[in-house]
Amino acid sequence: QVQLVESGGGLVQAGGSLRLSCTTSGRTFSTYAIGWFRQAPGKEREFVAAISSNGGTTYYADSVKDRFTISKQYSKNTVYLQMNSLKPEDTSAYYCAAAPFIGGAEHEYDYWGQGTQVTVSS
Repeated sequence: QVQLVESGGGLVQAGGSLRLSCTTSGRTFSTYAIGWFRQAPGKEREFVAAISSNGGTTYYADSVKDRFTISKQYSKNTVYLQMNSLKPEDTSAYYCAAAPFIGGAEHEYDYWGQGTQVTVSS
C-alpha cells in the first residue's frame, strides 16, 4: 500500500517562505512521480508542481514558477516543496500525490496524502 505523509504547513506572512515535505516508502519514492496539488475553500483542486521518479524532470504551474521549487532527498525518501515569496492567494490545503509518470492532471495520480494547510496573511 502506498502511503504519503505531508508536513510543514502553517501560517506565514506575505513574502515569507515555507517548506512542505512529502514522505513515503522507499519503493514508492524510487518508482513513482510525485506531484503537489492545492485546494482552496470553494475551489477545485489545482496542480502546483511535480517531479519525476528519478528526479530528472520537474514541472510547475505558471502561478508558482520562479517562486516554488520541488526537489527530492533520497536519504529521507522525501519530496520537498520550497515555497518562497508567498502570496495570500497561495492559501490552500496542499496535497502530495503519486503517479506512474510525471504529469499535471489530477486524474493521473493514484495515491494521495491527507494534506497540510498553508495560510498566507496579508
